Amino acid sequence: MTNIVSEIISVAIYSVLGVILMLLGSFVIDLAIPCSFPEEIKKGNKAIGFISAGAYIAIGLIIRVAITSGEVVSEVENGLVSGILSTVFYYALGVVFLVIGYLLLKLINRKYDLNAEVGNGNTAAGIMVFGMFIGLGLVISGVIA
Repeated sequence: MTNIVSEIISVAIYSVLGVILMLLGSFVIDLAIPCSFPEEIKKGNKAIGFISAGAYIAIGLIIRVAITSGEVVSEVENGLVSGILSTVFYYALGVVFLVIGYLLLKLINRKYDLNAEVGNGNTAAGIMVFGMFIGLGLVISGVIA
């Protein structure tokens, strides 16, 4: 019975941590792309909608693998705190590489201003960034695992 309670507490802690990290990651991505995501979503900017969706999926993939990596460390070192710290560490690395990926994509595509295209609601630009975030999320989560 104690094991079940312990598992429920772990699920609760990692779930709350996951939600907080996902919101934080979205905020960081919003900082990297200089337009206000909430404002653009209210305007119906589909490009930003695609980017937000891609960022949330990528961040979710990274958090999932970071949590499982953290749980393994936690079991080995026998402490929940070490598992949480490991999760946050791998998550932070993942989000940093998502932002770097966006900045590199922006640098490579010099024929147009990606920030301006996304800000103007260019759906094609949003889908391109969506795909890049998903691809990077898969790669980064594979590296963490």
